[in-house]
Amino acid sequence: MSAQIGGVVDAQAKAPQDIRNVVNFLRSSKAGIKVRVGALNGKRADYFKGKAAVKALLSPAYAKVKNVQKVENEEDAHKLLGSIIPFAFYLRVDRGQPSGSASSSPKLLNVNPQQSFQPDAYYAWFYEGSQLMTYVGGFAMLAVMLAGVMFPLWPPIMRLGVWYISIAVLGLIGLFFAIAVVRLIFYIITLFAASPGIWIFPKLFADVGFVESFIPVWEWDHPKKKGKKKGKEAVSEKGQTIETNGKSTQIDVRSVSPDTGSSRPESRQARVEDVPEDS
Repeated sequence: MSAQIGGVVDAQAKAPQDIRNVVNFLRSSKAGIKVRVGALNGKRADYFKGKAAVKALLSPAYAKVKNVQKVENEEDAHKLLGSIIPFAFYLRVDRGQPSGSASSSPKLLNVNPQQSFQPDAYYAWFYEGSQLMTYVGGFAMLAVMLAGVMFPLWPPIMRLGVWYISIAVLGLIGLFFAIAVVRLIFYIITLFAASPGIWIFPKLFADVGFVESFIPVWEWDHPKKKGKKKGKEAVSEKGQTIETNGKSTQIDVRSVSPDTGSSRPESRQARVEDVPEDS
């Protein structure tokens, strides 16, 4: 197993910089590749589908990456992804049954002896990507922990500054709770004195920005109007007059819709009336 890991590391070390830049892009979140989790040789392994990598190389995000090979169509993407395989950043694998009893368990992966790129095939990652941000985050966390432990050794000016900052933060939190209590008391008073009541800073707890939370300063507590449901439309009598053989005839069509629980009219009646002509 250690010999295989050593071979993978040696192969990756031989990769030119442009290939390494492509791999770093594919391994990052900018590529948008759906990463699946499988079990390879009893260990957790991330893998992806080939067509997802093709889509990533044809995306606008890849066009912005510098010092990489240009990809203009799917054929170029297939060639580029196939040229990365010899450097063992990822290898083609066959996906088997779930490793556990549950269907959601990671599926077993086996390295395919024929290493070639196919859009419908699966490929397991043997590269974790750039670890720069991981190292930076680890050192930053360590520095914060050491600074907290060594707080008694800080210079008096720095300790005084931290004390002022903590008091200011606590004061802002206390002011917020004070405003919430005052606005509630004021609302209860105005609810009886000047119904329907007045809210101070009505958007204080709304999902808006910090400044918008204090605009407007006050507002009447008008209940929100609910959209009225459209009832059954009443059909009015409509008359139309036409002339037939010198006679004026009025046709009156009305819809009869008794309240039977159905919105569809049950019957329609047509009535023809003779209207005498004006002399």
